[in-house]
Amino acid sequence: MKPLAEIFSQGEEIVCGQTVDSNAAWLSQQLVELGFTLKRHTAVGDNLEDLVALFTEIAERADCCICTGGLGPTIDDLTAEAVSTASGQPLQFDAQAFAEIQQYYARRNRVMPEANRKQAMLPQSAVSIDNAYGTAPGFALQFKRCWFVFLPGVPSEMKQMFTALVRRQLLQRFPQQPDCLVTLRSIGIGESAIQQCLANFAWPDGVQLGFRAAPDEVQTKLLFPGGFPEAHKQTCVADIAERIGTYVFAIDGLNEQQGDLLEVVASAMSAKRYSLALLETASQGLLAGKCLGREWLTSVEVNLDWGRNTGSWSGIAGAGDLQPIAKVWAEQLKAREQTVFALVQLYSGSAEDYSDKDKTIVLYNALATPTGVVSTKLNAHGTLKHKQNQAALLALDLLRRYLQNKCH
Repeated sequence: MKPLAEIFSQGEEIVCGQTVDSNAAWLSQQLVELGFTLKRHTAVGDNLEDLVALFTEIAERADCCICTGGLGPTIDDLTAEAVSTASGQPLQFDAQAFAEIQQYYARRNRVMPEANRKQAMLPQSAVSIDNAYGTAPGFALQFKRCWFVFLPGVPSEMKQMFTALVRRQLLQRFPQQPDCLVTLRSIGIGESAIQQCLANFAWPDGVQLGFRAAPDEVQTKLLFPGGFPEAHKQTCVADIAERIGTYVFAIDGLNEQQGDLLEVVASAMSAKRYSLALLETASQGLLAGKCLGREWLTSVEVNLDWGRNTGSWSGIAGAGDLQPIAKVWAEQLKAREQTVFALVQLYSGSAEDYSDKDKTIVLYNALATPTGVVSTKLNAHGTLKHKQNQAALLALDLLRRYLQNKCH
C-alpha cells in the first residue's frame, strides 16, 4: 500500500490570494513520482492556534507531510513555534544551523541581523536541513504517525533543497518503487483531439492518463506504477506517440528530459552546427526573442507593417494563397544569407483581423532546407497576443518537424 502524503502551505499571502501557491503543485508532482498517494493540499495563514491544530490533525492521518513557509526571522513566521507547541517539544538552539546562517551573510559581506538567530531555534527532535540558497534552514521530525519536512516558502530555495537533500531522504525512509511519469509534449493539437486519438488504446492495469494544456503546448501525462515492466512501458509510450502523430515534439520521463519546443530545436541545431535566417511578420519579433542568444540564429528580419501597409509589399498582403510567395522568399533568403536553413513567415489578413479576437488569420510558413522547401498553411485565432504566440510557435514547429524527419 502506498504511503499517504499531504502538502501544507503557510502564509497569509497564500490564503488571501496575493501569492499563487506554485510550491504545492510542484511538490505534488515530486511526491507522486516517488510513489506517494497525495490526499490533501492545505493552506493556513499566520495564526498560531490554526497552525497547531492543523499539525495535530495531519500527524494522525498522514505518513508524510511537506510543509512550506513560516521559517523566516520575523514575528509572523510561526512554524517552529507551532510544531513545538503541537508536539510538546521545547525549542532548542541548533548551533550548526546558526553557523550556516552566519556563513550565508559572511559570503555576501553583510552583517547578520540579530533577528535571524530565531531561525536556528528548532524543536528538540528536529533534524536540520541545510539551505545553501537562503537564510532559512529547513528541518524534519517525526510527530505521531507522520514524518514532517519543513522547507522555506521561496520556490527557488524550496526546490533546490528538495532535489538535493529531501528527495533522497524520502526514498530512504519510505523504500518503494517510485512511480514513473512520462509526458508526451505536443503542439498543434488539442486535448480532446488527443483523447480521440487514444480512444481505442488498451490501457494496461494501473496506468493513469492525464492532460495539461499550456499556452505553448499540450502535455499528455502517463503515470506508470512502480515496478511496471520497462519493456512494456516503452512499447506503450511508442504506441501512444504514434497514435498522436507528428504533433509530438518531445517525450520526457523515459530516458531524459528533452524540454520544451525551443530546447528541442536548439539542441538539434547546435548538435549539427546548423544556421538559420529568419523573416517573421505575424509573430512580430517574438520568435527572434524566444531564440535570443542562440548562436545558430544568424539573421533576423522583422516586418511589423505586413498586413498593414500593403503598398510596400506590392499589394499582396491580404491576398489569396501566399504559400508560393513564402517558398520563393525562403529560397532567396537562404541564398542571400548563406545559411543552412531560412524560415519565412507570412500571413493573410488585415491589421484589424490580427487584433480582433473573433477573427482568424492564415499563417504561411516556408522553410528552405538543403534538400528543398517545406511549408505549412495554418490558422491562428484569439487575441492579438495569442495570435502572435501561435505564429511564433507554429513557425518554429515547422523547423522542428524537419529536424525530426516528420515533414510530409
